[in-house]
Amino acid sequence: MRFFEEKRREVMKHIEKYMLEKMDEYLKPIETNWQPSDFLPDSTRDTFFQEIKELQESAKGLSYDLVAVLIGDTITEEALPTYESWLTMVEGVDLAEEGGWMKWTRAWTAEENRHGDLLNKYLYLSGRVNMRAMEVSTQYLLADGFDIGTGTDPYRNFIYTSFQELATNVSHRRVASQAKKHGDTLLSKMCGVIASDEARHAKAYISFISKAFEVDASEAMIAFEDMMRKKIVMPAHFLREVGLKLGQTFGHFTDAAQRLGIYTAIDYVDILRDLIEEWKIASIPDLNEAGEKARDYVMALPDRLIRVADRMKNPMLEYKFSWISG
Repeated sequence: MRFFEEKRREVMKHIEKYMLEKMDEYLKPIETNWQPSDFLPDSTRDTFFQEIKELQESAKGLSYDLVAVLIGDTITEEALPTYESWLTMVEGVDLAEEGGWMKWTRAWTAEENRHGDLLNKYLYLSGRVNMRAMEVSTQYLLADGFDIGTGTDPYRNFIYTSFQELATNVSHRRVASQAKKHGDTLLSKMCGVIASDEARHAKAYISFISKAFEVDASEAMIAFEDMMRKKIVMPAHFLREVGLKLGQTFGHFTDAAQRLGIYTAIDYVDILRDLIEEWKIASIPDLNEAGEKARDYVMALPDRLIRVADRMKNPMLEYKFSWISG
């Protein structure tokens, strides 16, 4: 076990050097990056209240399910302190304040922090949301934490973030598309820029794991298999409302997302296929016996999952979320 831990620390140092060289590609300069105030009504202008009225008029056209999905996405973004602390617990991460991994974690967190700020303020101004109920769910999500089956292993953690960032990109991009159809162009732009951030962050984590496959292929493959056997659980899995147990709110949230086609079982399979292609899983050489078995499992998994997804019926049971006003 100690050998594998030492090997992972060596690999993390290898990836860290690459990551420091590529940070400017995966993260944007703060001075030129977008900020929430670029999209929201400006309280210093005489037109502030008129802008809020226009925002609320546009928000009225959003469907109930779309508002529910948007709130769930926002709460998930607001749980950022959990994700930051989780990344600092990864084995092999140099915790030195000026170290490369801490530099990445802080800069990634700083970009992600804008997402919750923007969506939270939009929802507050929209007039569609019971903000206290939403805030309670946010506090629950932060206080409960989340066990995503990665432990402190860097390979499993970065496989998870690769998948999760791709999934959030899909969700925000689809909400943007739906908002535009409903006539809310402001919300569409907001979710569009957030989706763009998530796509860049996904590329970063995907590239980190690509580097792991270059120098520790069998162990990286085994980690990939293990994460797919456990299934990639989104942070939203741990959403809950007052009086409900863990998992209950998530079930209703995913039903709404599935009904709208925001994030579906098919999307899960598509992301898996994308990662298999990105990491060139089919052609990775020199795997040991356990690595070969892991590859066989991963390569066969998309076809198995798509058969299950094709049999799934669209959930029709509607649910009244405490988050939504009226």
